[in-house]
Amino acid sequence: MSTITTKDGTEIFYKDWGSGQPIVFSHGWPLSADDWDAQMLFFLQKGFRVIAHDRRGHGRSSQTATGHDMDHYADDLAALTAHLDLKNAIHVGHSTGGGEVVHYIARHGDSRVAKACIIAAVPPLMVKTASNPGGLPKDVFDGLQVQVATNRAQFYYDLPAGPFYGFNRPGATALPGVIWNWWRQGMMGSANAHYDGIVAFSQTDFTEDLKKIKVPVLVMHGDDDQIVPYADSGPLSAKLLQNGTLKTYKGFPHGMPTVHADVINADLLAFIKS
Repeated sequence: MSTITTKDGTEIFYKDWGSGQPIVFSHGWPLSADDWDAQMLFFLQKGFRVIAHDRRGHGRSSQTATGHDMDHYADDLAALTAHLDLKNAIHVGHSTGGGEVVHYIARHGDSRVAKACIIAAVPPLMVKTASNPGGLPKDVFDGLQVQVATNRAQFYYDLPAGPFYGFNRPGATALPGVIWNWWRQGMMGSANAHYDGIVAFSQTDFTEDLKKIKVPVLVMHGDDDQIVPYADSGPLSAKLLQNGTLKTYKGFPHGMPTVHADVINADLLAFIKS
């Protein structure tokens, strides 16, 4: 397996296919690089170099006890881009991975970055605070931690079978393979990393990060996202970015890169070529 070792000794697994302009994919919680299969194959066939890593504590990376926060996530991504000496890269992040991409560019600069895309992403801030009244109450995220700690295997079935892909909506057709692939990816990772990761994705405020980013950023979000509600995420991020473009998908769920890969891939390709 291809891995790098970070400065704190964590092994980060990654995939690196093809040649050409690099596209780097950052996955959502609690998944792995495998969640990008539909994008990596598509862009590989379009002549791009495609790279995706398993976040620390997720997938095939080290199940380290520490470092499950956005600073470490961003630093791990920076270590990978430096190890591969990537230049003129496109960074794409889904959900928690969108926060990772935003924090990486703001924290490490854009010298290696051409453009970015955040899809159904957690910025600017998920949790409700005095300055973020549209956020979700903290007890929502506390409840997620309880489920990870007490009944993770069942929780990791119920989430994709229901709100993650919108399979709980009237008339929706659930796809068992998609549900079980989500479960497989989740159960590969560390319960500890996933437990701490809930705090990382819900309580990190990306407002100042978004303001710092100068490269073009495409913000994709479905208006039926039941995981990262649309009104308090995509539109706000696009306004904070210096060069942000919002693309709203009517009726699309949180997991739209998987269940609507044809639409997402085409729009991402158009953005990269623009």
